[in-house]
Amino acid sequence: MKYVLISGGVVSGLGKGVTASSIGVVLKACGLRVTSIKIDPYLNIDAGTMSPFEHGEVFVLDDGGEVDLDLGNYERFLDVTLTKNNNITTGKIYQSVLEKERKGDYLGKTVQVVPHITDAIKDWIETVAVIPVDGKEGPADVCVIELGGTVGDIESMPFIEALRQLSFQKTKPTQHSVRELRALGLTPHLLASRSAEPLLESTKEKLSKFCHVPVDNILNIHDVPNIWHIPLLLRNQNAHHSILQQLNLLSQATPPDLQQWTEMAETYDNLTESVRIAMVGKYVGLTDSYLSVVKALLHACVARSLKPSIDWIAASDLEDDSAQSTPEAHAVAWTTLKNAACVLVPGGFGDRGVRGMMLAAKYARENNVPYLGICLGMQISVIEFARSVLGLERANSVEFDAQTPNPVVVFMPEGSRTHMGSTMRLGSRRTLLQTPDCITSKLYGNSEYVDERHRHRYEVNPDVIGTIEEAGLKFVGKDESGKRMEILELPSHPFYVGVQFHPEFKSRPGRPSALFLGLILAATGKLETYISRHQNGS
Repeated sequence: MKYVLISGGVVSGLGKGVTASSIGVVLKACGLRVTSIKIDPYLNIDAGTMSPFEHGEVFVLDDGGEVDLDLGNYERFLDVTLTKNNNITTGKIYQSVLEKERKGDYLGKTVQVVPHITDAIKDWIETVAVIPVDGKEGPADVCVIELGGTVGDIESMPFIEALRQLSFQKTKPTQHSVRELRALGLTPHLLASRSAEPLLESTKEKLSKFCHVPVDNILNIHDVPNIWHIPLLLRNQNAHHSILQQLNLLSQATPPDLQQWTEMAETYDNLTESVRIAMVGKYVGLTDSYLSVVKALLHACVARSLKPSIDWIAASDLEDDSAQSTPEAHAVAWTTLKNAACVLVPGGFGDRGVRGMMLAAKYARENNVPYLGICLGMQISVIEFARSVLGLERANSVEFDAQTPNPVVVFMPEGSRTHMGSTMRLGSRRTLLQTPDCITSKLYGNSEYVDERHRHRYEVNPDVIGTIEEAGLKFVGKDESGKRMEILELPSHPFYVGVQFHPEFKSRPGRPSALFLGLILAATGKLETYISRHQNGS
């Protein structure tokens, strides 16, 4: 196994994840099998309990892992299916070592950072790196490792020492961080410099002189029209040749075939028409909170030769209270909603903004505006329907009102009310489609079932299903037990769909999520034509 290590210098958040993903794409285009590992030096066990405002979205894997959003980039770019163990945290490492200590595995020795923590890190990397993630048998050729944070962070020290001991290294820093890396025993072979404009040759020569990296191995990740250009940017600078040379893999690699990425990047650059999408959410102040949703919209729009024009609406700005407290924001929010071609309400937790989401769902339902509700967005549509159509004015989720007399959304019996981490219904679950002629079934190619990723601890109350369906809202997808509602549709509406799962997590460039594609088709008036054409096999 060969390892490519991507570490960061100066400040974090400059795009290590996209750079790591793009390097993986270029190596894969050379005929190599690639896997990825993300190291997050924080003490949390996983990202499950982290605030979206602080850390961005929590990405959910097939096995239920709640991980850093960069793993979403890896899956989308490399078209792989990772596991929760592909995200290493300090919390996981210390938990593993302390469990071994409690079981007596260290035979009474004093447990120390070196060698016990560093050995645990190495063992974890070497074990995970050989797990197939591309659907083929046997291990990958190269494992791309991204070390989160920046060089010099005290939390990173055990990982840097462990990586030094692994002996095959590649890194990405700049001057001061290069010096720190060398002091810690890691010698960078390539340097990727992030900048707004392409670097001048004189700048590259200066970096080469002070960082002791050959000028040909200084890569420039400058601003590009869209991130699909990044693999092409690396290819054009012969990054693959430098990496393969260091890994002694030149003899088994082929010239990189990035035709698909070239076509995607050029297609997006040349798009002129757009579609306006109202995103009504709780965390709109940090768009990374909905990163996978944004990417899924991009995939669906590009598939229809459109650019996504996302109008971010803070759900609380739609509420009646905001008309008094922030009238200008209230007016702008409603104008934006009414000008959108479709409405999307994504997942979230807590009661802030839920009334605004209900108003958005009601507006879309009553005005035949295409609507997609994801996770919380589905539950919101059920609550709104119960209030507006069934006349149950206090209908609610027990998450928002534990004393509601009409609980249409309830806590799942298998959940934990005392522990937040890893206590939800997580990972890939099968949904059985109940109605062959529903929109969802047709979008999924008339499949009898779909496998999608979940992350929730509340569900639609099974006791109210009959009443809701009699009023017109149909549950067209259920879990394998037939008791848990997964997909709802309003048959009288052009496209009013709610799903308990998160279809955004499995969307890929060139292979968009069926439901996101359906939303965009409906928003542009092309849904019926698309379904008719695909039903006829054309």
